[in-house]
Amino acid sequence: MQRTLAIIMGGGAGTRLFPLTKDRAKPAVPLGGKYRIVDISISNCLNSGLRSIYLLTQFNSMSLHRHIQASYKFDNFSRSFVDILAAQQTPEGSQWYQGTADAVRQNMRYFLERPYDYYLILSGDQLYRMDFRALLHQHIRLGADISLATKPVARHQVGEFGIMQSGVDRRITGFIEKPSDQSGVQEMKMSRDLLRDIGANEDDSLFQASMGIYVFNREVLIKSLESDLFDFGKHIIPTSIKDRHVSAFIFKGYWEDIGTIRAFYEANLDLTDVVPEYSFFEPDSPIYTHPRFLPGSKINGATLRQAIISDGCIISDAHLERSVIGIRSVIQSGATIRDSIIMGADYFELGLTDSSQPAMGIGKNCVIDRAIIDKNARIGDGVVITPEGKSQNLDGDNYFIRDGIIVVPKNAVIPAGFWI
Repeated sequence: MQRTLAIIMGGGAGTRLFPLTKDRAKPAVPLGGKYRIVDISISNCLNSGLRSIYLLTQFNSMSLHRHIQASYKFDNFSRSFVDILAAQQTPEGSQWYQGTADAVRQNMRYFLERPYDYYLILSGDQLYRMDFRALLHQHIRLGADISLATKPVARHQVGEFGIMQSGVDRRITGFIEKPSDQSGVQEMKMSRDLLRDIGANEDDSLFQASMGIYVFNREVLIKSLESDLFDFGKHIIPTSIKDRHVSAFIFKGYWEDIGTIRAFYEANLDLTDVVPEYSFFEPDSPIYTHPRFLPGSKINGATLRQAIISDGCIISDAHLERSVIGIRSVIQSGATIRDSIIMGADYFELGLTDSSQPAMGIGKNCVIDRAIIDKNARIGDGVVITPEGKSQNLDGDNYFIRDGIIVVPKNAVIPAGFWI
């Protein structure tokens, strides 16, 4: 694995996750109470024996830089690293990244400094657990120029992904980017032989969706980026299928693109299930993050049902149901929180210095239903937050509604008695 460099794409402006990306890069959005989205990709790399990792960013990258520097430190006698490459003006280019391929192209001088044979290119906004060694071993065994990780999906999902076609030999022969015409994808359906080969039901109607995970041979990546094509999924891969050996690595585990508010919300709440599809309780493949040295949470008289409580929380006589409670959260007595994500706070508030605004956290007798409360929010006593009877998408004062989910942005102040 020392011959492989991992490159994680930090994404663009993160408009689909707004307002969670208003003040931070998409990979820096908190996940599961105490992690950041980027921790998933980095942990998958580390658990796979990959120790050379670059993260490409360009928007709101300060908090992401701070998190990476605090979380991923290696000893002085190791060549291991997790480094950030932010968009910059250079003699080779003075523009923002125009796409995933362009982002890699603008940083190739760094990627070629060491004699890596393979380049693993990953997305920074996905929730999954994969051993990349299996992907790389198949890539080498098949003699592929490029390999893609694909996920079998049902017919009703094909419009959300790039759809691949391959045989039992895994060689990709066809590609359609997010097909809108359902009739045109029938020929892309996985064959009975391929379904049998991966242990699926031969009668299932499944299609191979691209996961946005690629392996390139060194010279192939160099040649592919000599063109002015901007994006791997839209441009490089469809072009390469015609004249290169492009192989599919079929992944059968849990995988979720959490690049939208709805997907992010549902993926977080799914973690509260008794036996979730994705679990952080995996001793053989842990998820790493910033060690914060916070005290254990204090819970006094609260009732909890399917709740994740992170470090450093203080929860009084409240009712929490199917919710994720982030680090340093303060939830006062009488509060009811259902189907919600409370992201917590960046610091402990030792006392109110401004009596004109509520204390940080959730005030007394609040009702919060189907909402995401971002960090450092101040929710006053008696506030009611619920999407019931409201528009599916709305921009309000100090709150937003996306896909029927209320999002209270970072550092927002909701005065006592306010109804949303």
